[in-house]
Amino acid sequence: MSWIRSTANQVRGLKARLNGQKAEVNAKRYLQQQGLGFIEQNFRCRSGELDLVMQDGGEIVFVEVKYRQQSSHGSASEYFDFRKRRKVESAIACYMHEHQLNPAHVPHRLDLIAIDNERIDWIKQV
Repeated sequence: MSWIRSTANQVRGLKARLNGQKAEVNAKRYLQQQGLGFIEQNFRCRSGELDLVMQDGGEIVFVEVKYRQQSSHGSASEYFDFRKRRKVESAIACYMHEHQLNPAHVPHRLDLIAIDNERIDWIKQV
């Protein structure tokens, strides 16, 4: 019986990852339609991950993508809490260091793309 539960959990996890990847592709396409340039997707370091790194004029935009298929447990934007923000900020510092960018001299910001089912909300400078 435990292998059935384990398999079901693996299927749910795979489905969640696929939904997350689809949401990131949709967010990237949306931001490009808004005039942002694409730099990188899924930058990973020891302290966390950046979903998207985009360019808005002379500013680097680090984008966290949150997706909720149903709102019964809250909206997508509600899942970007203080703990997640700290992890993303740490990943931003790692990205800046790895790319030899001085955060004091390179304009940058953190944006949130919240996707609830098919609705996309772009929240700048979260």
